[in-house]
Amino acid sequence: MILRRRLLAALGALALLPAARLDAQTGEDPLAPYLWTARPVVVFANNDRDPRLLRQISEFERVAADLEERDVVVIVDTEPGPSRYETTDLRRKFRPHDFNVIVVGKDGEVKKRSPQPMTGDSLARLIDRLPIRQQELGRR
Repeated sequence: MILRRRLLAALGALALLPAARLDAQTGEDPLAPYLWTARPVVVFANNDRDPRLLRQISEFERVAADLEERDVVVIVDTEPGPSRYETTDLRRKFRPHDFNVIVVGKDGEVKKRSPQPMTGDSLARLIDRLPIRQQELGRR
């Protein structure tokens, strides 16, 4: 919990949400509130101290303004649960193995899955190539 508070404080303007706040255990899509309004980036790790998670969050901190400009909401899930049935709705939806970064577009579709931390620049480039982002920028 201390790490989550530190992460929330460090990222400031960039929305960073722990997965537990999203889980209603209703069976509904846990990312439905973000459909057409934000680009969720879901980071899965097996615990709060995973070095890949810490490196990924550090990278997000570095490019926080760029991510905010692109309507990115970072969601961190460090609750693997005792089984795949007794876990978070996000883990049931995406079925990550170990560490995973999943970029979801405003349309709700998965745009990229990465088993390694992503650089902030590569994430920004990926988002900028998406058709909806192109429309937002008036390029189409």
